[in-house]
This record gives sequence, structure tokens and C-alpha cells, in this order.
Amino acid sequence: MLDKQPKRFQSRAMRVLREIMSAPDRDSALEEIAIFFEEYGARYPKAVETLTRDQVQLSTFLGLPAEHWIQLRTTNPVESTFSIVEARTKKTNRAGFRSAGLTMAFKRLLAAEKRWRRVNAPHLVALVKAGVEFADGGARMLQPELAPADLFTRSPSVFAASEVSIPKT
Repeated sequence: MLDKQPKRFQSRAMRVLREIMSAPDRDSALEEIAIFFEEYGARYPKAVETLTRDQVQLSTFLGLPAEHWIQLRTTNPVESTFSIVEARTKKTNRAGFRSAGLTMAFKRLLAAEKRWRRVNAPHLVALVKAGVEFADGGARMLQPELAPADLFTRSPSVFAASEVSIPKT
């Protein structure tokens, strides 16, 4: 998107994009996109069209736990993972045989895995995998339909069972 603007405007556009990505919730991100649209829509329609077309993909991380946002905003896991392997293959010039190249890549990834940063709040990964909705970073779990006072009242069946005597046969 920045490539669709002159260089002198790119720093301001980058600041607005950072505000969009650091928004605390989806509504704030959409407001920032609207501000970008108002500010740059007339002069740079291609840049605005790119941003509005991709706004769903840009805000996808807002549907995940807030504890994971910092890692999703700041890392490119694919690029950082394979940069280690790429650096090694450039150094050796070539891998030789296919099996040698795959073995070298696998060993480099195993060695790099020890230095990778751990996921924040790993207990939430299972919830994400199970499909729990995280609206603006918070989980939407099943809410009871009863009021809290109604949850702890004794049911009539408990009283009835205590008053009935069981005949001996």
C-alpha cells in the first residue's frame, strides 16, 4: 500500500497504519481506517482501495486472544523460520543432493527451535484451536441464562426425596 504513494507521504501513512494495527479493538481499527480513507482517499485512491479491500485480513488477529497480539503484530513466523535455513544454503552455495538438503534444513530448524520465543498464554492455544470466539481479545464463553441467585437455590426434587420412605420388600 505504501508503494502507491509518493515517498514524502509514506511516513505519515505508516503512522496511521501503525495506529490501525495497535487499535485496542475492531471498532477502533475501523475508525482509524475511516480516518485514513478521509485523509488520503481523494489523492491516493489506489492506496485506500488496497487498505479497504484487505481490512478483514488486517484485523483477523483481533479475533484471537489479546495475550497473543504482541507476537502476531511483530513477527513473521514463516520468514523468520526459513531465514535460518536460507542463510545456511547460501553459505554452502548448494545442498548437493535433495536428501542432503532436506537433512540440513531439518537439522537447522531443530537447532533454531531451541531459541524461539515461547507463545504468551499457551493455555489459550487449545481454546483457539477449539474455535472459541475471542471478540476484541476476550473469550466469549457460554453464559448461564439464570441469575446468579437462581443458580444456588434448592430444587424441589431434593425435598421430595428426603420425605419419601422406601418400602422394604
